[in-house]
Amino acid sequence: MRLIDALPLAAGARVAFVGAGGKSTALFTQARQHGNAVWLAASTHLAAEQAAQADHHTILLPGTPLPEDLPTQGVTLFTGPVGDDGRTAGLEPAHLAALHTRAGDFPLLIEADGSRRRPLKAPAAHEPAIPPFVDTVVVVAGWGGVGQPLSEITTHRPEIFAALSGLNPGDIVTPSALTAVLTHPQGGRKNVPPSATLIALLNQADDPARAAAAAQLAPALLAAGYAAVIPAHLESIDPTTQIWSVVEPVAGVVLAAGGSARLGQPKQLLGWRGKPFVRAVCETALAAGLEPVVVVLGAQAAEVRAALNGLTVQFVENADWQSGQSGSVQVGLAALPPQSGAAVFLLVDQPQTPPELVRALVERYSLTRHPIVAPLIDGQRGNPVLFGRRTFLHLADLSGDQGGRALFRHFDPDYVPWLDPAASLDVDTPEDYARLLKYED
Repeated sequence: MRLIDALPLAAGARVAFVGAGGKSTALFTQARQHGNAVWLAASTHLAAEQAAQADHHTILLPGTPLPEDLPTQGVTLFTGPVGDDGRTAGLEPAHLAALHTRAGDFPLLIEADGSRRRPLKAPAAHEPAIPPFVDTVVVVAGWGGVGQPLSEITTHRPEIFAALSGLNPGDIVTPSALTAVLTHPQGGRKNVPPSATLIALLNQADDPARAAAAAQLAPALLAAGYAAVIPAHLESIDPTTQIWSVVEPVAGVVLAAGGSARLGQPKQLLGWRGKPFVRAVCETALAAGLEPVVVVLGAQAAEVRAALNGLTVQFVENADWQSGQSGSVQVGLAALPPQSGAAVFLLVDQPQTPPELVRALVERYSLTRHPIVAPLIDGQRGNPVLFGRRTFLHLADLSGDQGGRALFRHFDPDYVPWLDPAASLDVDTPEDYARLLKYED
């Protein structure tokens, strides 16, 4: 996976890169892979040889206005003048604000922190210099510093890193110590604009073992407000294998609003291994780690609520549930928090779905970022289905009895092979229920 696949740039994106262990590499990689005009800026020092990676380098002197004619093709870098130390000066806030205005729909990427090319750092009092208009902050940390002694060799400002992490100089930097710094208000979360999306890019994960270890930080980072955690090796020669995975919150939406007309009784409340269908499905979603789990109610709403007593789920009601599944999909989608990177839609008439299948869908999505991921059972696509955030606007346009399957012809789906034939069964008739019960033991 390329960096641009993990961090796609929307028109007018304003992204700041802070931290250590590959900020400049990430900045220029992101710009090159975007493929269209991108403006770059530095609010801190940048080495002159790094600046040479841009197609155009425009130096802005303090107190001067932006030139009238600015490049509109390729990668353009804006910095202050080059000093005697071979580094560019950071731009003043007025220049950054002017670039923000003039960039319009061009993405504007800003290196907003210095690290003296160490894999790790902690910010000083004046750092990082993140402009208030930034909508995304990428906090970079070099996994190459983990497992090494805390010192000037591995860490920029090691004394501050020690204070934030609880380590002493010379102690080995552990994953938990790095987590402490990244989640600290004076560490990775420092000076982040309140409305900005926060992303952790754990670079220098140069092999699968390091990537897996880096991914273990995700639960704590996501709980602290990060929207995604990305283990990466941006020095990879092959640009298609720079990103190991993208770990982000995945929600669950349980569609439990239907009236079960063909069955003749509420399928939400049918029994499966001693539990109502709806409870079994919700327990599967929770066991798979989906967060939050939203249950869409309609027919038999009070009874369904009672059947889920004690479970950590959220309820929303589809007042127009009789008009078809699209309304339930949209009501469930609207209830998701903005940080949800994807959602797994689970059907209430498939209580036999195992948590392992749901986890397999989530893992596949983290590795491929395909907009839709579904199980493939006996050569046929099955349920549940994971929909990535980029499909959400399309789901919101569904109508009538259309479900998410209407999007399969518009997006490139990915499939997880699944060998259990019972996973494909759903219950619409008494005969279906009888077939399902054969798998109950």
